Amino acid sequence: MQDFVKLLGLKHRREVAGKSAIFNGEHFVLEETDWYLLNLFRLWWHYGISFLRLQMWVEEVMEKFMRIYKYQAHGYAFSSLEELLHSLGGEAFINMTQRSVAESLLEAGVTQRFVDDVIAAVLRSSYGQSMLLVPAFAGAMSLAGAQGNTWAVEGGNKLVCSGLLKLTKANVVNARVTSVSLHSAEGKPLYQVRYEDEQGQDSGFYDMVVIAAPLHHGKSTLTFENFDPPIPELLGSFQPTVTSVVHGYLNSSYFGFPDPKLFPFASILTTDTPNLFFNAMDNICPVNISSSFRRKQPQEPAVWRVLSQRPLDKQQLKTLFRSYYSVQVTEWEAYPYYDSAKTLPPIVLHDNLFYLSGVEWVASSVEMISMAAKNVALLAYNRWYQDLEKIDQKDLMHKVKTEL
Repeated sequence: MQDFVKLLGLKHRREVAGKSAIFNGEHFVLEETDWYLLNLFRLWWHYGISFLRLQMWVEEVMEKFMRIYKYQAHGYAFSSLEELLHSLGGEAFINMTQRSVAESLLEAGVTQRFVDDVIAAVLRSSYGQSMLLVPAFAGAMSLAGAQGNTWAVEGGNKLVCSGLLKLTKANVVNARVTSVSLHSAEGKPLYQVRYEDEQGQDSGFYDMVVIAAPLHHGKSTLTFENFDPPIPELLGSFQPTVTSVVHGYLNSSYFGFPDPKLFPFASILTTDTPNLFFNAMDNICPVNISSSFRRKQPQEPAVWRVLSQRPLDKQQLKTLFRSYYSVQVTEWEAYPYYDSAKTLPPIVLHDNLFYLSGVEWVASSVEMISMAAKNVALLAYNRWYQDLEKIDQKDLMHKVKTEL
């Protein structure tokens, strides 16, 4: 994503300072302050060296994951998610997709209390699921982003997508794909893609097809025709997520601050507590931030984003806000429900028919999708030109060093 931003001449949005806290339904179990050393002391006082063990664990995973950028810079690609993971971290990385992040962290020496308070809060915010369900690899990606090194694009992250489409001069057909059928031409596979829009139905023939939408059971109406053996149905479901954007006055009393002027937090995470009806909420900033922009004072009306698993009813909104002007609700299935599948989806569905979205079952983020998209592009290129030495190679770290 950093490369895309540089390529398109975009800028990072200016950061606006704001403190975070973790709420358990009754009180805050951990509060961030303006002083870095005090924050470290509080972490140590509550959880011992668990935060250091966590940081070491995440850094080890990320250091190995970063190898993919070197591999891709040299044109290497992988025909399956298992091959990709194995090239980065061996069997340990593959196992991290089959065991929970909670289990892995406890094994690494992180305390149960730290897992229950901090890890659960981060994962409820990022994946809307219990830490007992989220796999270790997806958890590591989420926890890496929670350490304060995330960023946004000035003007909105969507500018990356629209900018890349414009830069590549892609011919975008605004229609819904209904089927992909297999044909042949001169002994090579040819794929007919049928689609429909308001004007009716149409189709086109392609040498290669990349599917970048979920194919799991119940999520896709796309059909595959003339394939032998048939394209297998993928098992698994997705986690419902509700985003409520509320413009109003925060009810700071619910969080233990009767005087709203004293409420210091811009972001509230929550522990995995049964009576909590929301996963997280934060005071959001506009996509364009001027040099004079400041956050609203806690007693002023502000725009808050509330993440929950179900739509908030009026009583729940009244619990979180003293009053509000507007509520905009978006319901969507944002991430895989990680306990619903035990095997990783394929990348190659047929000779030149590729599936991109399966990487979400390893970890779901914009960076993961971008990395997987480049892998599919390299894989398609290498297969088309029969450069098989660039596909699924072993001991790539040694090969890359030798090429340098």
